[in-house]
Amino acid sequence: MRHTGEGMVTARLKAAMHRRRSIQVRTRFVNRTIPLILAVALFMENMDSTVIATSLPAIAVDIHTSPIALKLALTAYLVSLAIFIPISGWMADRFGAKTVFRAAIAVFIGGSIACALSGSLPAFVVSRFLQGIGGAMMTPVGRLVLVRATPKSELVAAMSWLTVPALVGPLVGPPVGGFITTYFTWHWIFLINVPIGVVGIWLATRFLPETEPSQTPPLDFIGFVLSGLAASGVVFGLSVVSLPYLPPIVGVTTVAVGLLSGALYLMHARHAKNPLLALELFRNQVFRSSVLGGSLFRIGIGAVPFLLPLMFQIGFGLTPFQSGMITFVSAIGAIGMKFVTAMIFRVAGFRRVLVVGSLVAAASIAIYGLFTPDTPYLLMLAMLLVGGFIRSMFFTGVNALAYAEVSAEDTSKATPITAVFQQLSVALGVALAGGILEVSTSIHGGSLSLDDFHIAFFIVAAVSAAASLSFIRLAPDAGNAVSGHGRLTTPKTLETVSPPGN
Repeated sequence: MRHTGEGMVTARLKAAMHRRRSIQVRTRFVNRTIPLILAVALFMENMDSTVIATSLPAIAVDIHTSPIALKLALTAYLVSLAIFIPISGWMADRFGAKTVFRAAIAVFIGGSIACALSGSLPAFVVSRFLQGIGGAMMTPVGRLVLVRATPKSELVAAMSWLTVPALVGPLVGPPVGGFITTYFTWHWIFLINVPIGVVGIWLATRFLPETEPSQTPPLDFIGFVLSGLAASGVVFGLSVVSLPYLPPIVGVTTVAVGLLSGALYLMHARHAKNPLLALELFRNQVFRSSVLGGSLFRIGIGAVPFLLPLMFQIGFGLTPFQSGMITFVSAIGAIGMKFVTAMIFRVAGFRRVLVVGSLVAAASIAIYGLFTPDTPYLLMLAMLLVGGFIRSMFFTGVNALAYAEVSAEDTSKATPITAVFQQLSVALGVALAGGILEVSTSIHGGSLSLDDFHIAFFIVAAVSAAASLSFIRLAPDAGNAVSGHGRLTTPKTLETVSPPGN
């Protein structure tokens, strides 16, 4: 009987160990599969938003317009994002995040097909606006799905996968666009999204967790209108204020309307019962530092994909394809960093890593201002690789930190706020870089020179470095529940957490 009892205990221990291993395997699979599925869709969006820039001349010839006028299509996409991102959280709660995410991919596919079939400027602009509606839902809702399905202790590792598309897309876009336009036709830039999107919908249906719709208050329609006018006014104004085919007063007036609408929204949000953008989240210092500090840093990052290709082509005399292949090294660095990002934040904590990381990353941007045609290519590639490493680590951390002290029921409120600020900061970065180049050329009265790009890199690097001031105010233990810093945790113990949803 004694041996029988011991055998039963042993069998129970083995069964418990087997269940524990099964939970670990299932948790590891979910925590890696979900970010990869979402990353595929977000990569499609991020690459598509930049790949078109290389193909503007070819598209302009085909639809009988000028490349400068065709930039309205780029602006239409940004305006669409700015208008519809704020309602993404409400849509996800009302209809279910998984359902909205799949629908967003379908809308993006439809917009892509419409772009490929466009034969005039108005049709192309409308098609890009339709694409933007899908893109506006894909990014924030995809992040919302990830946050809800991932335990906080695994969020940094999961975010490292989701961060890659945002960094890789703008860098891969120019060489891919140049290659497709040169050896095929520009239509394939958009048609290639069809099979990718279909696969994304299938993967989302097969693997993403089910998210039931929840009881939601009525849509804050006044807030939707005001926030849409505010975000789109600023984005559109900053995008066109320096374009020669529109008087500068158009851009200035549009920005003024956007700022006025933003002020009116702030007044509205104070009295609305359920405002569209829950600005009370900014009372939390961790959330506030993540959003505002991250936005400052993204101004510099938003300028880099704009400045680097231009400097290589105008200042160095390289072809678009050659410059794209050089900048692609940053994308390799961004991908490589995801393997060690979680460990770095676990060892050093959010405050230390983000303060040092923002300064080092800003220094890497300033170094680009020292590049000349005589700089060895291997040295430039090395600097671009290091810059990709540091920026990837920074973005992973700042994206995860935004949700570190946000409750589960408030994630749908935090997601559109972070997405709106990201979009505005990137647009501001491009506008700032373009404005610096214009002011610099007007001072010396000539055409764009290498010195103009050097000045631009130094200024945007200084703006990015200012982000460290937001993170230095954080408490030493800020975000420890997410990073694992300050606890006796190891990669193995982090894998023993409960499966997502428990």
